[in-house]
Amino acid sequence: MDLLTYIAVRLVWLVLGCLPLRLVVFLGRTLGKLGWYCAPAYRGLVRRNLGIAFGGEFNPKQRSAIGREHFARLAGNFAAGACLSGVSVERLMRLVDVEGVEHLQGPMAEGKGVVMFIGHLGNWELLARLSPRLFGRACGTVYQRLSNPYVDAWVRRQREAEGLLLFERKEGFHSAMDLLRKGGVVGVLSDQHAGDGGLWCPLFGRLASTTPLVATMALRTGAALMALVLHTRPGGRWRLVVEPLILPGLAQTAELTCQLNRKLEQLIRYDPADWLWAHNRWKTPKPRFLAIGGKRGIQAEGVRQSFRLMVRSVNWLGDAVMMAPAVRAMRRGRPDLELTVVCQAKLAGFWRTVSEVDKVVELPSGVGIWGAAELIRAGNYDGAVLFSNSLRTGLEVWFAGVPVRAGYRGHSRGMLLNFICPETPPPTQSGTVRHQVYHYLDLAYYLGAPQLGEADWVAARASPADGGTKRPWRVAVCPGAEYGAAKRWLPERFAQVIRTVSESHSVEWTLVGVAKDAPVGAAIESGLAGIPGVGVRNRIGETSLGELVKVLQESDLLLTNDTGTMHLAASLGVRVVAVFGSTDAALTGPLGAGHRVLQHRVPCGPCFQRECHLDFACMRDVSADAVASAVESLLVSDGLGEKGSPAPPC
Repeated sequence: MDLLTYIAVRLVWLVLGCLPLRLVVFLGRTLGKLGWYCAPAYRGLVRRNLGIAFGGEFNPKQRSAIGREHFARLAGNFAAGACLSGVSVERLMRLVDVEGVEHLQGPMAEGKGVVMFIGHLGNWELLARLSPRLFGRACGTVYQRLSNPYVDAWVRRQREAEGLLLFERKEGFHSAMDLLRKGGVVGVLSDQHAGDGGLWCPLFGRLASTTPLVATMALRTGAALMALVLHTRPGGRWRLVVEPLILPGLAQTAELTCQLNRKLEQLIRYDPADWLWAHNRWKTPKPRFLAIGGKRGIQAEGVRQSFRLMVRSVNWLGDAVMMAPAVRAMRRGRPDLELTVVCQAKLAGFWRTVSEVDKVVELPSGVGIWGAAELIRAGNYDGAVLFSNSLRTGLEVWFAGVPVRAGYRGHSRGMLLNFICPETPPPTQSGTVRHQVYHYLDLAYYLGAPQLGEADWVAARASPADGGTKRPWRVAVCPGAEYGAAKRWLPERFAQVIRTVSESHSVEWTLVGVAKDAPVGAAIESGLAGIPGVGVRNRIGETSLGELVKVLQESDLLLTNDTGTMHLAASLGVRVVAVFGSTDAALTGPLGAGHRVLQHRVPCGPCFQRECHLDFACMRDVSADAVASAVESLLVSDGLGEKGSPAPPC
């Protein structure tokens, strides 16, 4: 296949070399304009790049016009290069207007080398032929071998025959440095994405991986630094400009590289259609796009555009809380991150309590896939991380056109994602039980987020609002469980705990939960009827999520089943006493330190069933006295307990 491709290229070059230059340029431009309409992927890339560079200056219609002209020039210059491949350099020079060559006289007189800062502007391929004749001294260029060995060998023969020295990147840069020290000229195409080995610095106000090679060569050899551009002119003509660049005193490589990016911006603005917009200059690293700057570092000064990351939340409150540490980790991953959580309206109140989240977008109740996609498209996100495993969420971001879509493979949605995190073996296969929080953290770490310690999973515990003055303890009680009855401790046991603790301590009790937990709340109130000294406020079914957050923040402790409210309290830094039944505290226990979990182990558990079909021993054998003791021990202590450590079987 490589040989056939080489033969086809040579035939095209031969045919174009027999045609008049103006006709060849016209045909190339025509094909380029046609390519604008026939290559949707590249058209989308060009539009995205132009939006990054000129989104605040040109409207979409103007940017599309620049994109079409860019396609025309790119194809026209390519065709012109093929047409002129057989002509002499003398004839080629007659097609070029040269400006600024006099700037070379100073370095030449001093015997200094010159590093040419070159970008993919105009007809950069012709520079390889013009440079040896133009500068009158030994010239070389840093070269990357082409994938087709036949085409590569042909191109190398042409360049070397015209006096150009080629320094392949993989072989290092010692030979190029030697040439500069001897007073030669070395050109470096330095405006492409530099991958993980590049320095991340702003280009048009957005971080881009940039090669530090130009700055390094100039600073280490003492060579002069100049910009070299071959601008496109109509009718098969070009304008070559040499412009000196001033090296700042005591410059560092990173500082100079950032200045070169600013110079590149100026060169592009001179004639925007002349730059290679069809290159993914602001490419997102795969998969660790949250770990930029690992090798060369980041120069974030001058960044005006954020990397807009959308995080699609899971739909249950408890799962959302366990997902929050992963969101916190992602927020610390890169300095230019703007993090938006897209969630169901019922979870918006929780996500607004997570300080690492910049924006919260609520999905309206009953919205369909297309409606959600439209809402996501309006955010113009650069990437999306899907913590929900559903096919629906994959379709939403795919239809929205988000360029980076990351998550677990989920339910038959692998084709909709381009960053797929490998699944950790489930506990039954691995032989160990990992907390559910690691399922979400693994995804964040896979994308390059930094590792978090357990102390960073939840918010710091807030000081009492009363400043430490003596007052009754405030304890919230959540006796329900939306998952099912198998997770609900007995209402009469909750009432007994309230009675026992109230006999020795002054406590203000608040019952919380959703409306369908009202019968459970009524049963607890009935069990406390007529008992003096017990103050219970029943707010079950009365609080929104935002109001529930306020109740928990004002509480010293939460007594609960395995519920979303348990996770919410833990995330707010509120200590928890939790009774577990059909579920596993090692898998979904409260996050953070200072909590107590009580669970009676039975042969049939944890079964993860919604309803118990046996004797409900896992819950019935957790005594009220043991729970009351746990509540009292946390209230009178400073709260320093073992994270999620269950009490002995009761």
